[in-house]
Amino acid sequence: MIAILDYGSGNLRSAQRAFAHTGLDVQVTSDPRTCIESDGLVVPGVGAFQSCMIGLEVAHGDEIIKERISKSRPVLGICVGMQILFSHGLEPSRSHTQSARGLGYWDAEVSKIEAPVLPHMGWNNVEADPNSELFRGLSGETFYFVHSYAAKKSVGSKQAWTNYGETFLSAVEDGPLSATQFHPEKSGKAGLAFIRNWLGTL
Repeated sequence: MIAILDYGSGNLRSAQRAFAHTGLDVQVTSDPRTCIESDGLVVPGVGAFQSCMIGLEVAHGDEIIKERISKSRPVLGICVGMQILFSHGLEPSRSHTQSARGLGYWDAEVSKIEAPVLPHMGWNNVEADPNSELFRGLSGETFYFVHSYAAKKSVGSKQAWTNYGETFLSAVEDGPLSATQFHPEKSGKAGLAFIRNWLGTL
């Protein structure tokens, strides 16, 4: 069973439909035991870094992710669900840019993309590690992005990169912890193939 963590952020039904398309049982839930014991946990996210962190902590999602990682149980973060896995994120306030604390699994900053037009919205290429399990058979495919912030430092054991104004991390594979800046659930056939590749690692 695949659990999609419901903590008040993310396109939950779209993610549920995409993952269910593989034929597996998929549940959208905030129940800690269900999330911890599932075969795979998906952590979606949209909006601002700090608000996602607040919602995650209210739902005890930080504890759920920590317990799963300690037991080497797979977790997949999507979009802001990827960003909050980093040590901190920069966000604009009314008068200045402020730093918000993340979960800290990867020691890097999430910051605004230096590009002439934001958000980065639409289809783009992904250059993945040739030994990537998640991008197996997906060379040359494009994926769907909607974001203005991203991490730009190499972390984890395998990375994928995308360029939009500048080069940023579009995916990370790091043992049981994986994440994508793009939305696999909105990326058509390539996104479904990516999801199947992730499920194949469970």
